[in-house]
Amino acid sequence: MSTIEEFSGYSPTWCPGCGDWGIGAALKKALVDLNYSPSNVLVVFGIGCSGNMNDFLNAYAIHSLHGRALPNAIGMKIAQHDKPVIAIVGDGDCYGEGGNHFMHACRGNHDITVIVHDNSVYGLTTGQVAPTAQKGFKSKSTPGGIIELPLNPLTLAVSQGATFISQGFAGRVPDLIELIKKAIQHRGFSLVNILQPCVTFNKVNTYEYYREKAYDLPQDWNTGNFEEAMKKCAEPTSIEKFPLGVIYQVEKPTFTDELPQLKEKTLFQRDRFTDLDSLLGEFE
Repeated sequence: MSTIEEFSGYSPTWCPGCGDWGIGAALKKALVDLNYSPSNVLVVFGIGCSGNMNDFLNAYAIHSLHGRALPNAIGMKIAQHDKPVIAIVGDGDCYGEGGNHFMHACRGNHDITVIVHDNSVYGLTTGQVAPTAQKGFKSKSTPGGIIELPLNPLTLAVSQGATFISQGFAGRVPDLIELIKKAIQHRGFSLVNILQPCVTFNKVNTYEYYREKAYDLPQDWNTGNFEEAMKKCAEPTSIEKFPLGVIYQVEKPTFTDELPQLKEKTLFQRDRFTDLDSLLGEFE
């Protein structure tokens, strides 16, 4: 049985009160509850305050380029599809720079868990506006207010083929622990979009704001209804309400399920190609 201490790296340097603290604590507890150890879980981090967890979480992990966490996670999964793969990313990192990777990862139903710190700003670079920011949001990069409408990652994920879409709140760690556990246990692309207040640079989407506007899905919510899931996922941008819990979940073959070369063993376990001369001969 692993412990929280085994998953703990250096002491976090996040701002006091940052929602990242709750996310970090929830992730470690979820991994312990699932009986994983740092040696049998694969993690990739994006760039940003969320990506700084690379120093704070002990696991087999890499710190990717900005927006490139998901293709790294997909590569990890194809290489060792018998191990859980988790991507820790920010909303700017994943939905902005990495938006194309996000869409196609959903489309392929890659068996990875994507945990998004959604705070509407680029906190690490002092608060520039991120894709999920509400229209009119003022920041250093948009002093007159952002012109564009916010990107809705939930509706995008559902429409593009993801099979597990959920939303949590960094201010409710016990609920977040259970949500992350469900996401990791799901076979297929799992999105955990976490409403994460940035106490330093976002004075709009605060803990108080989310406590007023976020709500739990009903106990009898049908997670397999595509049309109702789309309506529920649209609420953050249509009526400024934020549903919490598993919004959509269905079972479909994953990307690695459909790779015949992985039927018997992982790619990592296969014999390596050594006959370089025969390969080069094809180009003579």
